[in-house]
Amino acid sequence: MTFFVCSNCGYGSASWMGKCPDCGKWNTLVEKPEFAKTSSSKATKKIKITKLKTVASSYKIRFKTGIFEIDRVIGGGFIPGEVVLLTGEPGVGKSTLILQSLQNIPSLYISGEESAEQVKVRADRLKINLDNFYFSNDTQVEGIIAGLENLSEEIKIVVIDSIQTIFSKDIEGPIAGISQLKEVANKLISFAKKNKITVILIGHITKVGEIAGPKTLEHLVDCVLNFEGEKISQYRLLRASKNRFGSTDEIGIFEMSGGGLKEVTNPLVFLEQKNQYEPGKAIVGVTEGKRPLFFEIQTLVSSTVFAVPRRVVKGLDYNKTLLLIAVVKKYLYLPLDSYDIYVNVIGGVSIKSTSSDLGFIASLLSSFKNIPLPKSSLFIGEVGLLGEVRASYFEDKIVSEGKRLGFKKIFSSLNVKNIKDLKILLR
Repeated sequence: MTFFVCSNCGYGSASWMGKCPDCGKWNTLVEKPEFAKTSSSKATKKIKITKLKTVASSYKIRFKTGIFEIDRVIGGGFIPGEVVLLTGEPGVGKSTLILQSLQNIPSLYISGEESAEQVKVRADRLKINLDNFYFSNDTQVEGIIAGLENLSEEIKIVVIDSIQTIFSKDIEGPIAGISQLKEVANKLISFAKKNKITVILIGHITKVGEIAGPKTLEHLVDCVLNFEGEKISQYRLLRASKNRFGSTDEIGIFEMSGGGLKEVTNPLVFLEQKNQYEPGKAIVGVTEGKRPLFFEIQTLVSSTVFAVPRRVVKGLDYNKTLLLIAVVKKYLYLPLDSYDIYVNVIGGVSIKSTSSDLGFIASLLSSFKNIPLPKSSLFIGEVGLLGEVRASYFEDKIVSEGKRLGFKKIFSSLNVKNIKDLKILLR
């Protein structure tokens, strides 16, 4: 029986088609006459059953990086056999983060994008100790695994930079194609679990900010780390969107300098040092994990010259911002359809917490009325569709930290029950 398989994604069909219905590529279906025969001839193996209680766990052992901001995010250190996917914009500092965090752990750095000389030049610039680093630029996954068999006792962590440059000889199709990525990832994950070696996969992201490759890649790995930050800003944030061995609520903050990444522990690092009070500016308090942080939201409301007013949002969720604008229009009776609205979070970072809702609305009202908010004021709270202000996650802790840092007027669900109460600030 003749069978046709897509060389890009692995889709199978009994008849040839010009366009693969799964991945949409043209002329990728290749004839496989022996496919059905070899598939059916495989002997059935009985499954191996183990009583879970008798399994000895090695997941209590962790390799600490020595960088608190990283260890905080991953749950205290890397675990033997853990597979981590690290993603971020090109040039954001992923390779720098890896080099700085692994200099105290025996590691193999495999790069399909840079030569050994290029990696060493960067490491020398960052003044990184290279005693624990090995290097390879081989990109065939079978060769990588075979080479690691001899180094399994010396190597604790393997870094693949990047997963899109590695290929398997067992799969036809272009490098970085869907079928290649699946096969490479499966082999590396199987090797990591069997040999208790941590594998860190550095991955590309698409134009829209999503991880490149099949979504199954994120499901297969144990931890997905996102390294965020504008290249024009010196600040970088490390978040975990998935973590089987730790929390996904924590955040690591770094400052990029000529000497590499530096840890940031000051919760006011994103705020302007000069105490200028101008219309459209509000300070919000949020928590990332158990850590209170403070950000500055700036909003500009100006008359529009377009039939449909513009809404430009940077640093906040776009759809949530539109929702809050609609709430303000309905309950505060503001004619915002005649105005363009521009929103920005200072520092080139993004706020995920809903605790910023009240602060955004305060900055919106301040810009619309052209009246500055009260000095040393802080806003904390989530706003519902009915205009009510709800208590946010760890609100008491943010309030306590805000008082310690010198905020005199703190507006939260404790003293603001509805957004109509904000009108008092702007009279």
